[in-house]
Amino acid sequence: MQAGLESIGIAVPSTYVELAELAKARGVAPGKYVDGLGVTRMAVPQVDEDTVTLAARAARMALDAAGCSTEDVAMLVVGTETAVDHSKPVSSYVQGLLGLSTRCRVFETKHACYGGTAALQLALDWVRSGSAKGKKALIICSDIARYGVGTPGEPTQGAGAVALLVSDKPKLLALEAGKTGVYANDVMDFWRPLYSKDAVVDGHYSVQCYLDALEGAYKAYQEAAGDAGGEGLYSDRFAALVYHVPYGKMSRKAHRHVRTLDGDKDADASFDRLVGPSLVLPSQVGNIYTGSMYLALASLLSSAKEDLTGKRVGLFSYGSGSCAEFFSGVVQPEAQARVKALGLETLLEKRRALSIPEYEQIMNAREKLDEKPAEDAPGQGFRYLGTRDHKRIYAR
Repeated sequence: MQAGLESIGIAVPSTYVELAELAKARGVAPGKYVDGLGVTRMAVPQVDEDTVTLAARAARMALDAAGCSTEDVAMLVVGTETAVDHSKPVSSYVQGLLGLSTRCRVFETKHACYGGTAALQLALDWVRSGSAKGKKALIICSDIARYGVGTPGEPTQGAGAVALLVSDKPKLLALEAGKTGVYANDVMDFWRPLYSKDAVVDGHYSVQCYLDALEGAYKAYQEAAGDAGGEGLYSDRFAALVYHVPYGKMSRKAHRHVRTLDGDKDADASFDRLVGPSLVLPSQVGNIYTGSMYLALASLLSSAKEDLTGKRVGLFSYGSGSCAEFFSGVVQPEAQARVKALGLETLLEKRRALSIPEYEQIMNAREKLDEKPAEDAPGQGFRYLGTRDHKRIYAR
């Protein structure tokens, strides 16, 4: 039985900061942020936006795009590393906001940026095994990347969610069973202590851990696919490559490494062709952790000028700590038209630019977000209203 992505949904905060403006405010040449990271805009969540509200909004888009009833969803998993509670999963809040059935399996997965992929692979096996019995899985990757005002990691922040509707009728991408390579290693390249909202990262070491994991997963994929031989460069067997993209330049480093492994003497020559379209949307949002690779996939399907129907796409997911997976899928007929119809570029254009003082004020307000008293008046749409009796309150 085939399985894959039936639809996709995206949610980003309503405001952003121009990285060139942030660079000027920090006394840094704009090129160091914009060109050095490959990012132009950084999404900034308002105080009524959090992991839950972003997840619910992305899920609503995915369900609406597929014309899917909430009764059709029998598994809901949220992959996140910015959970709102140590025990109650983000998925439970989302279940309530969406009005999903009480007969839906609901839980959360965590492994840094790999958490969403872990959930996706579980859902794929659930569908392929027949256990789904015609039902669908809703997998959501939702995160807020936060490093703090004035810190070295400040320009690599971002926020957003990507929802994936997984079923036996993949109208976007049929993911290939058995063609997956995994690599895991116990490293301390990035983590977030329980006492801190901000992440701790060993930047140069984390890049090396990413590349080591990419090499391991890529080689494991070739062994699993059973087609490591043949003529030409192995990566040319893919019409496009989608990498985990905490920032755009990481994808360039990743692609350079893959092509070098393939024996390509001009590793950068194929970058625009194989990777470029996948970076259009991420460059305007920044780092969204678990959803980063899937935002890049949506960007590819929305931005690629080439007809990808029937062609294979390679996908690489990395989570610090670490676990990584290289897998592949085949683009389905009308997939690009379906994603373009979502109007993702228009969604980003409608956002409001923040001044640096406005951005800093929001960041300061978010410090006490978990203690914010709930508003008396109900909100409209999916909004975080605050806490009451230690309970998080949301508006549907």
